[in-house]
Amino acid sequence: MNMRSAQLVYHAYSDEELTAYLKEGDRAAFEEIYERYWKKLYNETFKRLRNMELVEEVVQDVFSDLWMKKEKKSIENIYAYLIGAVRYQVYMLYKKGQATPHFEVPLDHLLLSSLQADSLFKEKELKWCIAVWLAMQPVKRAEIFRMKYMDDRSTKEISDLLNISQKTVQNQLLHAFSDLRGFLNRIMAFLYLM
Repeated sequence: MNMRSAQLVYHAYSDEELTAYLKEGDRAAFEEIYERYWKKLYNETFKRLRNMELVEEVVQDVFSDLWMKKEKKSIENIYAYLIGAVRYQVYMLYKKGQATPHFEVPLDHLLLSSLQADSLFKEKELKWCIAVWLAMQPVKRAEIFRMKYMDDRSTKEISDLLNISQKTVQNQLLHAFSDLRGFLNRIMAFLYLM
């Protein structure tokens, strides 16, 4: 089988088949996974970092780690695994101060900072905590937060709809991030002590 026909065969494999072949050390399966998901991971990471060099480094690190530890990893959904790995790498950059979150990004970095993969929380409990926190916020801040993260509106749209400056919207979102982070950290500390 020549190289071209081998590529076509792997292209037809499902993610589950590719993951199984990857675990066995099949380089062609790894290359197909790379081709299939590199651009998506790059775009996801770029939305969060807005720095091409850092983005390329993060994506390459995730794929390198995947290849180096392929026998040890138990992966059920390769795309979910890769997205999770990229988000974790981005969070670590935030934590080390090597990157700052772009305020347009949804709550991913904030939630990762409070809730790791082995967390006590599930999505349902997290949504409940955010709803409780939101109810305690000043009316305008809560409205801006809802419009941004629940209605998926841009800061420009929000400023136009509320007849306030875009800078005010951005400041309210930054205050909201800080307050929500503290709130979630306090809940996690409380649960940890129970």
